[in-house]
Amino acid sequence: MSTPESFGTRLRRVMDERGPLCVGIDPHAALLDSWGLPDTVDGLERFSRTVVEALGERVAVFKPQSAFFERFGSRGIAVLEKSVEQARAAGALVVMDAKRGDIGSTMAAYAETFLRKDSPLFSDALTVSPYLGYGSLKPAVDLARESGAGLFVLALTSNPEGAEVQHAVRVDGRSVGATMLAHLAAENAGAEPMGSFGAVVGATLGDLSSYDLDINGPLLAPGIGAQGATPADLPRVFGSVVRNVVPNVSRGVLRHGPDVAGLRDAAQRFADEVRTAVAAA
Repeated sequence: MSTPESFGTRLRRVMDERGPLCVGIDPHAALLDSWGLPDTVDGLERFSRTVVEALGERVAVFKPQSAFFERFGSRGIAVLEKSVEQARAAGALVVMDAKRGDIGSTMAAYAETFLRKDSPLFSDALTVSPYLGYGSLKPAVDLARESGAGLFVLALTSNPEGAEVQHAVRVDGRSVGATMLAHLAAENAGAEPMGSFGAVVGATLGDLSSYDLDINGPLLAPGIGAQGATPADLPRVFGSVVRNVVPNVSRGVLRHGPDVAGLRDAAQRFADEVRTAVAAA
């Protein structure tokens, strides 16, 4: 049985081909309303289908937020399954934003839901929370390696509340966030062109030069657009590893729907701005 191509390899290729941009699929009630859609499963389905059909062959990565589908129960999950299938069929990678985190068999079950090849929700990568201890993620790490998938571990998030945990200093003098980055660097050691185990690091955080972001893996960077960060900020925040950054834009693109041309123009504009910023770094 052949070893599957790693997430890091696939991500590097699609980012180089399509531009380093991740578009969120966040069908919350207010956004559905702004599109003139009902806050129902039908509205959810029309929203998700429009986003994927408009951008599936153009952007590198989609990041569906699982919670906005889960709130509709089994019918919402069915829409999520279809959206993942359509996005991957169009050549985009899917990062499932579910932020799962638990221990033992429960963590293993979460991993099987999103990282097992024959799962209807199989995604190229999954966001996970390490705050039951990094070692609690081992079932997800192991299955991701087996499946050629990846993880994005919450390390230095863009929400202000995150600082009370992530910036807390351990007895060894290293912050919790820095500890997570060190674990990921160990996971990715020796990987080419980059590893499959990434960190979530907010683009709104300003100067992060005190942190070693060189984990030889991708850095998922929320905060571009509505949260205030711009593509031009990326070199200042991420420094020498800016080429491994996967900037995430949600409302900045989605607010231009349901017009397909508007969605495409917005996504292209952000992708071009990111390319320019990275090239100038």
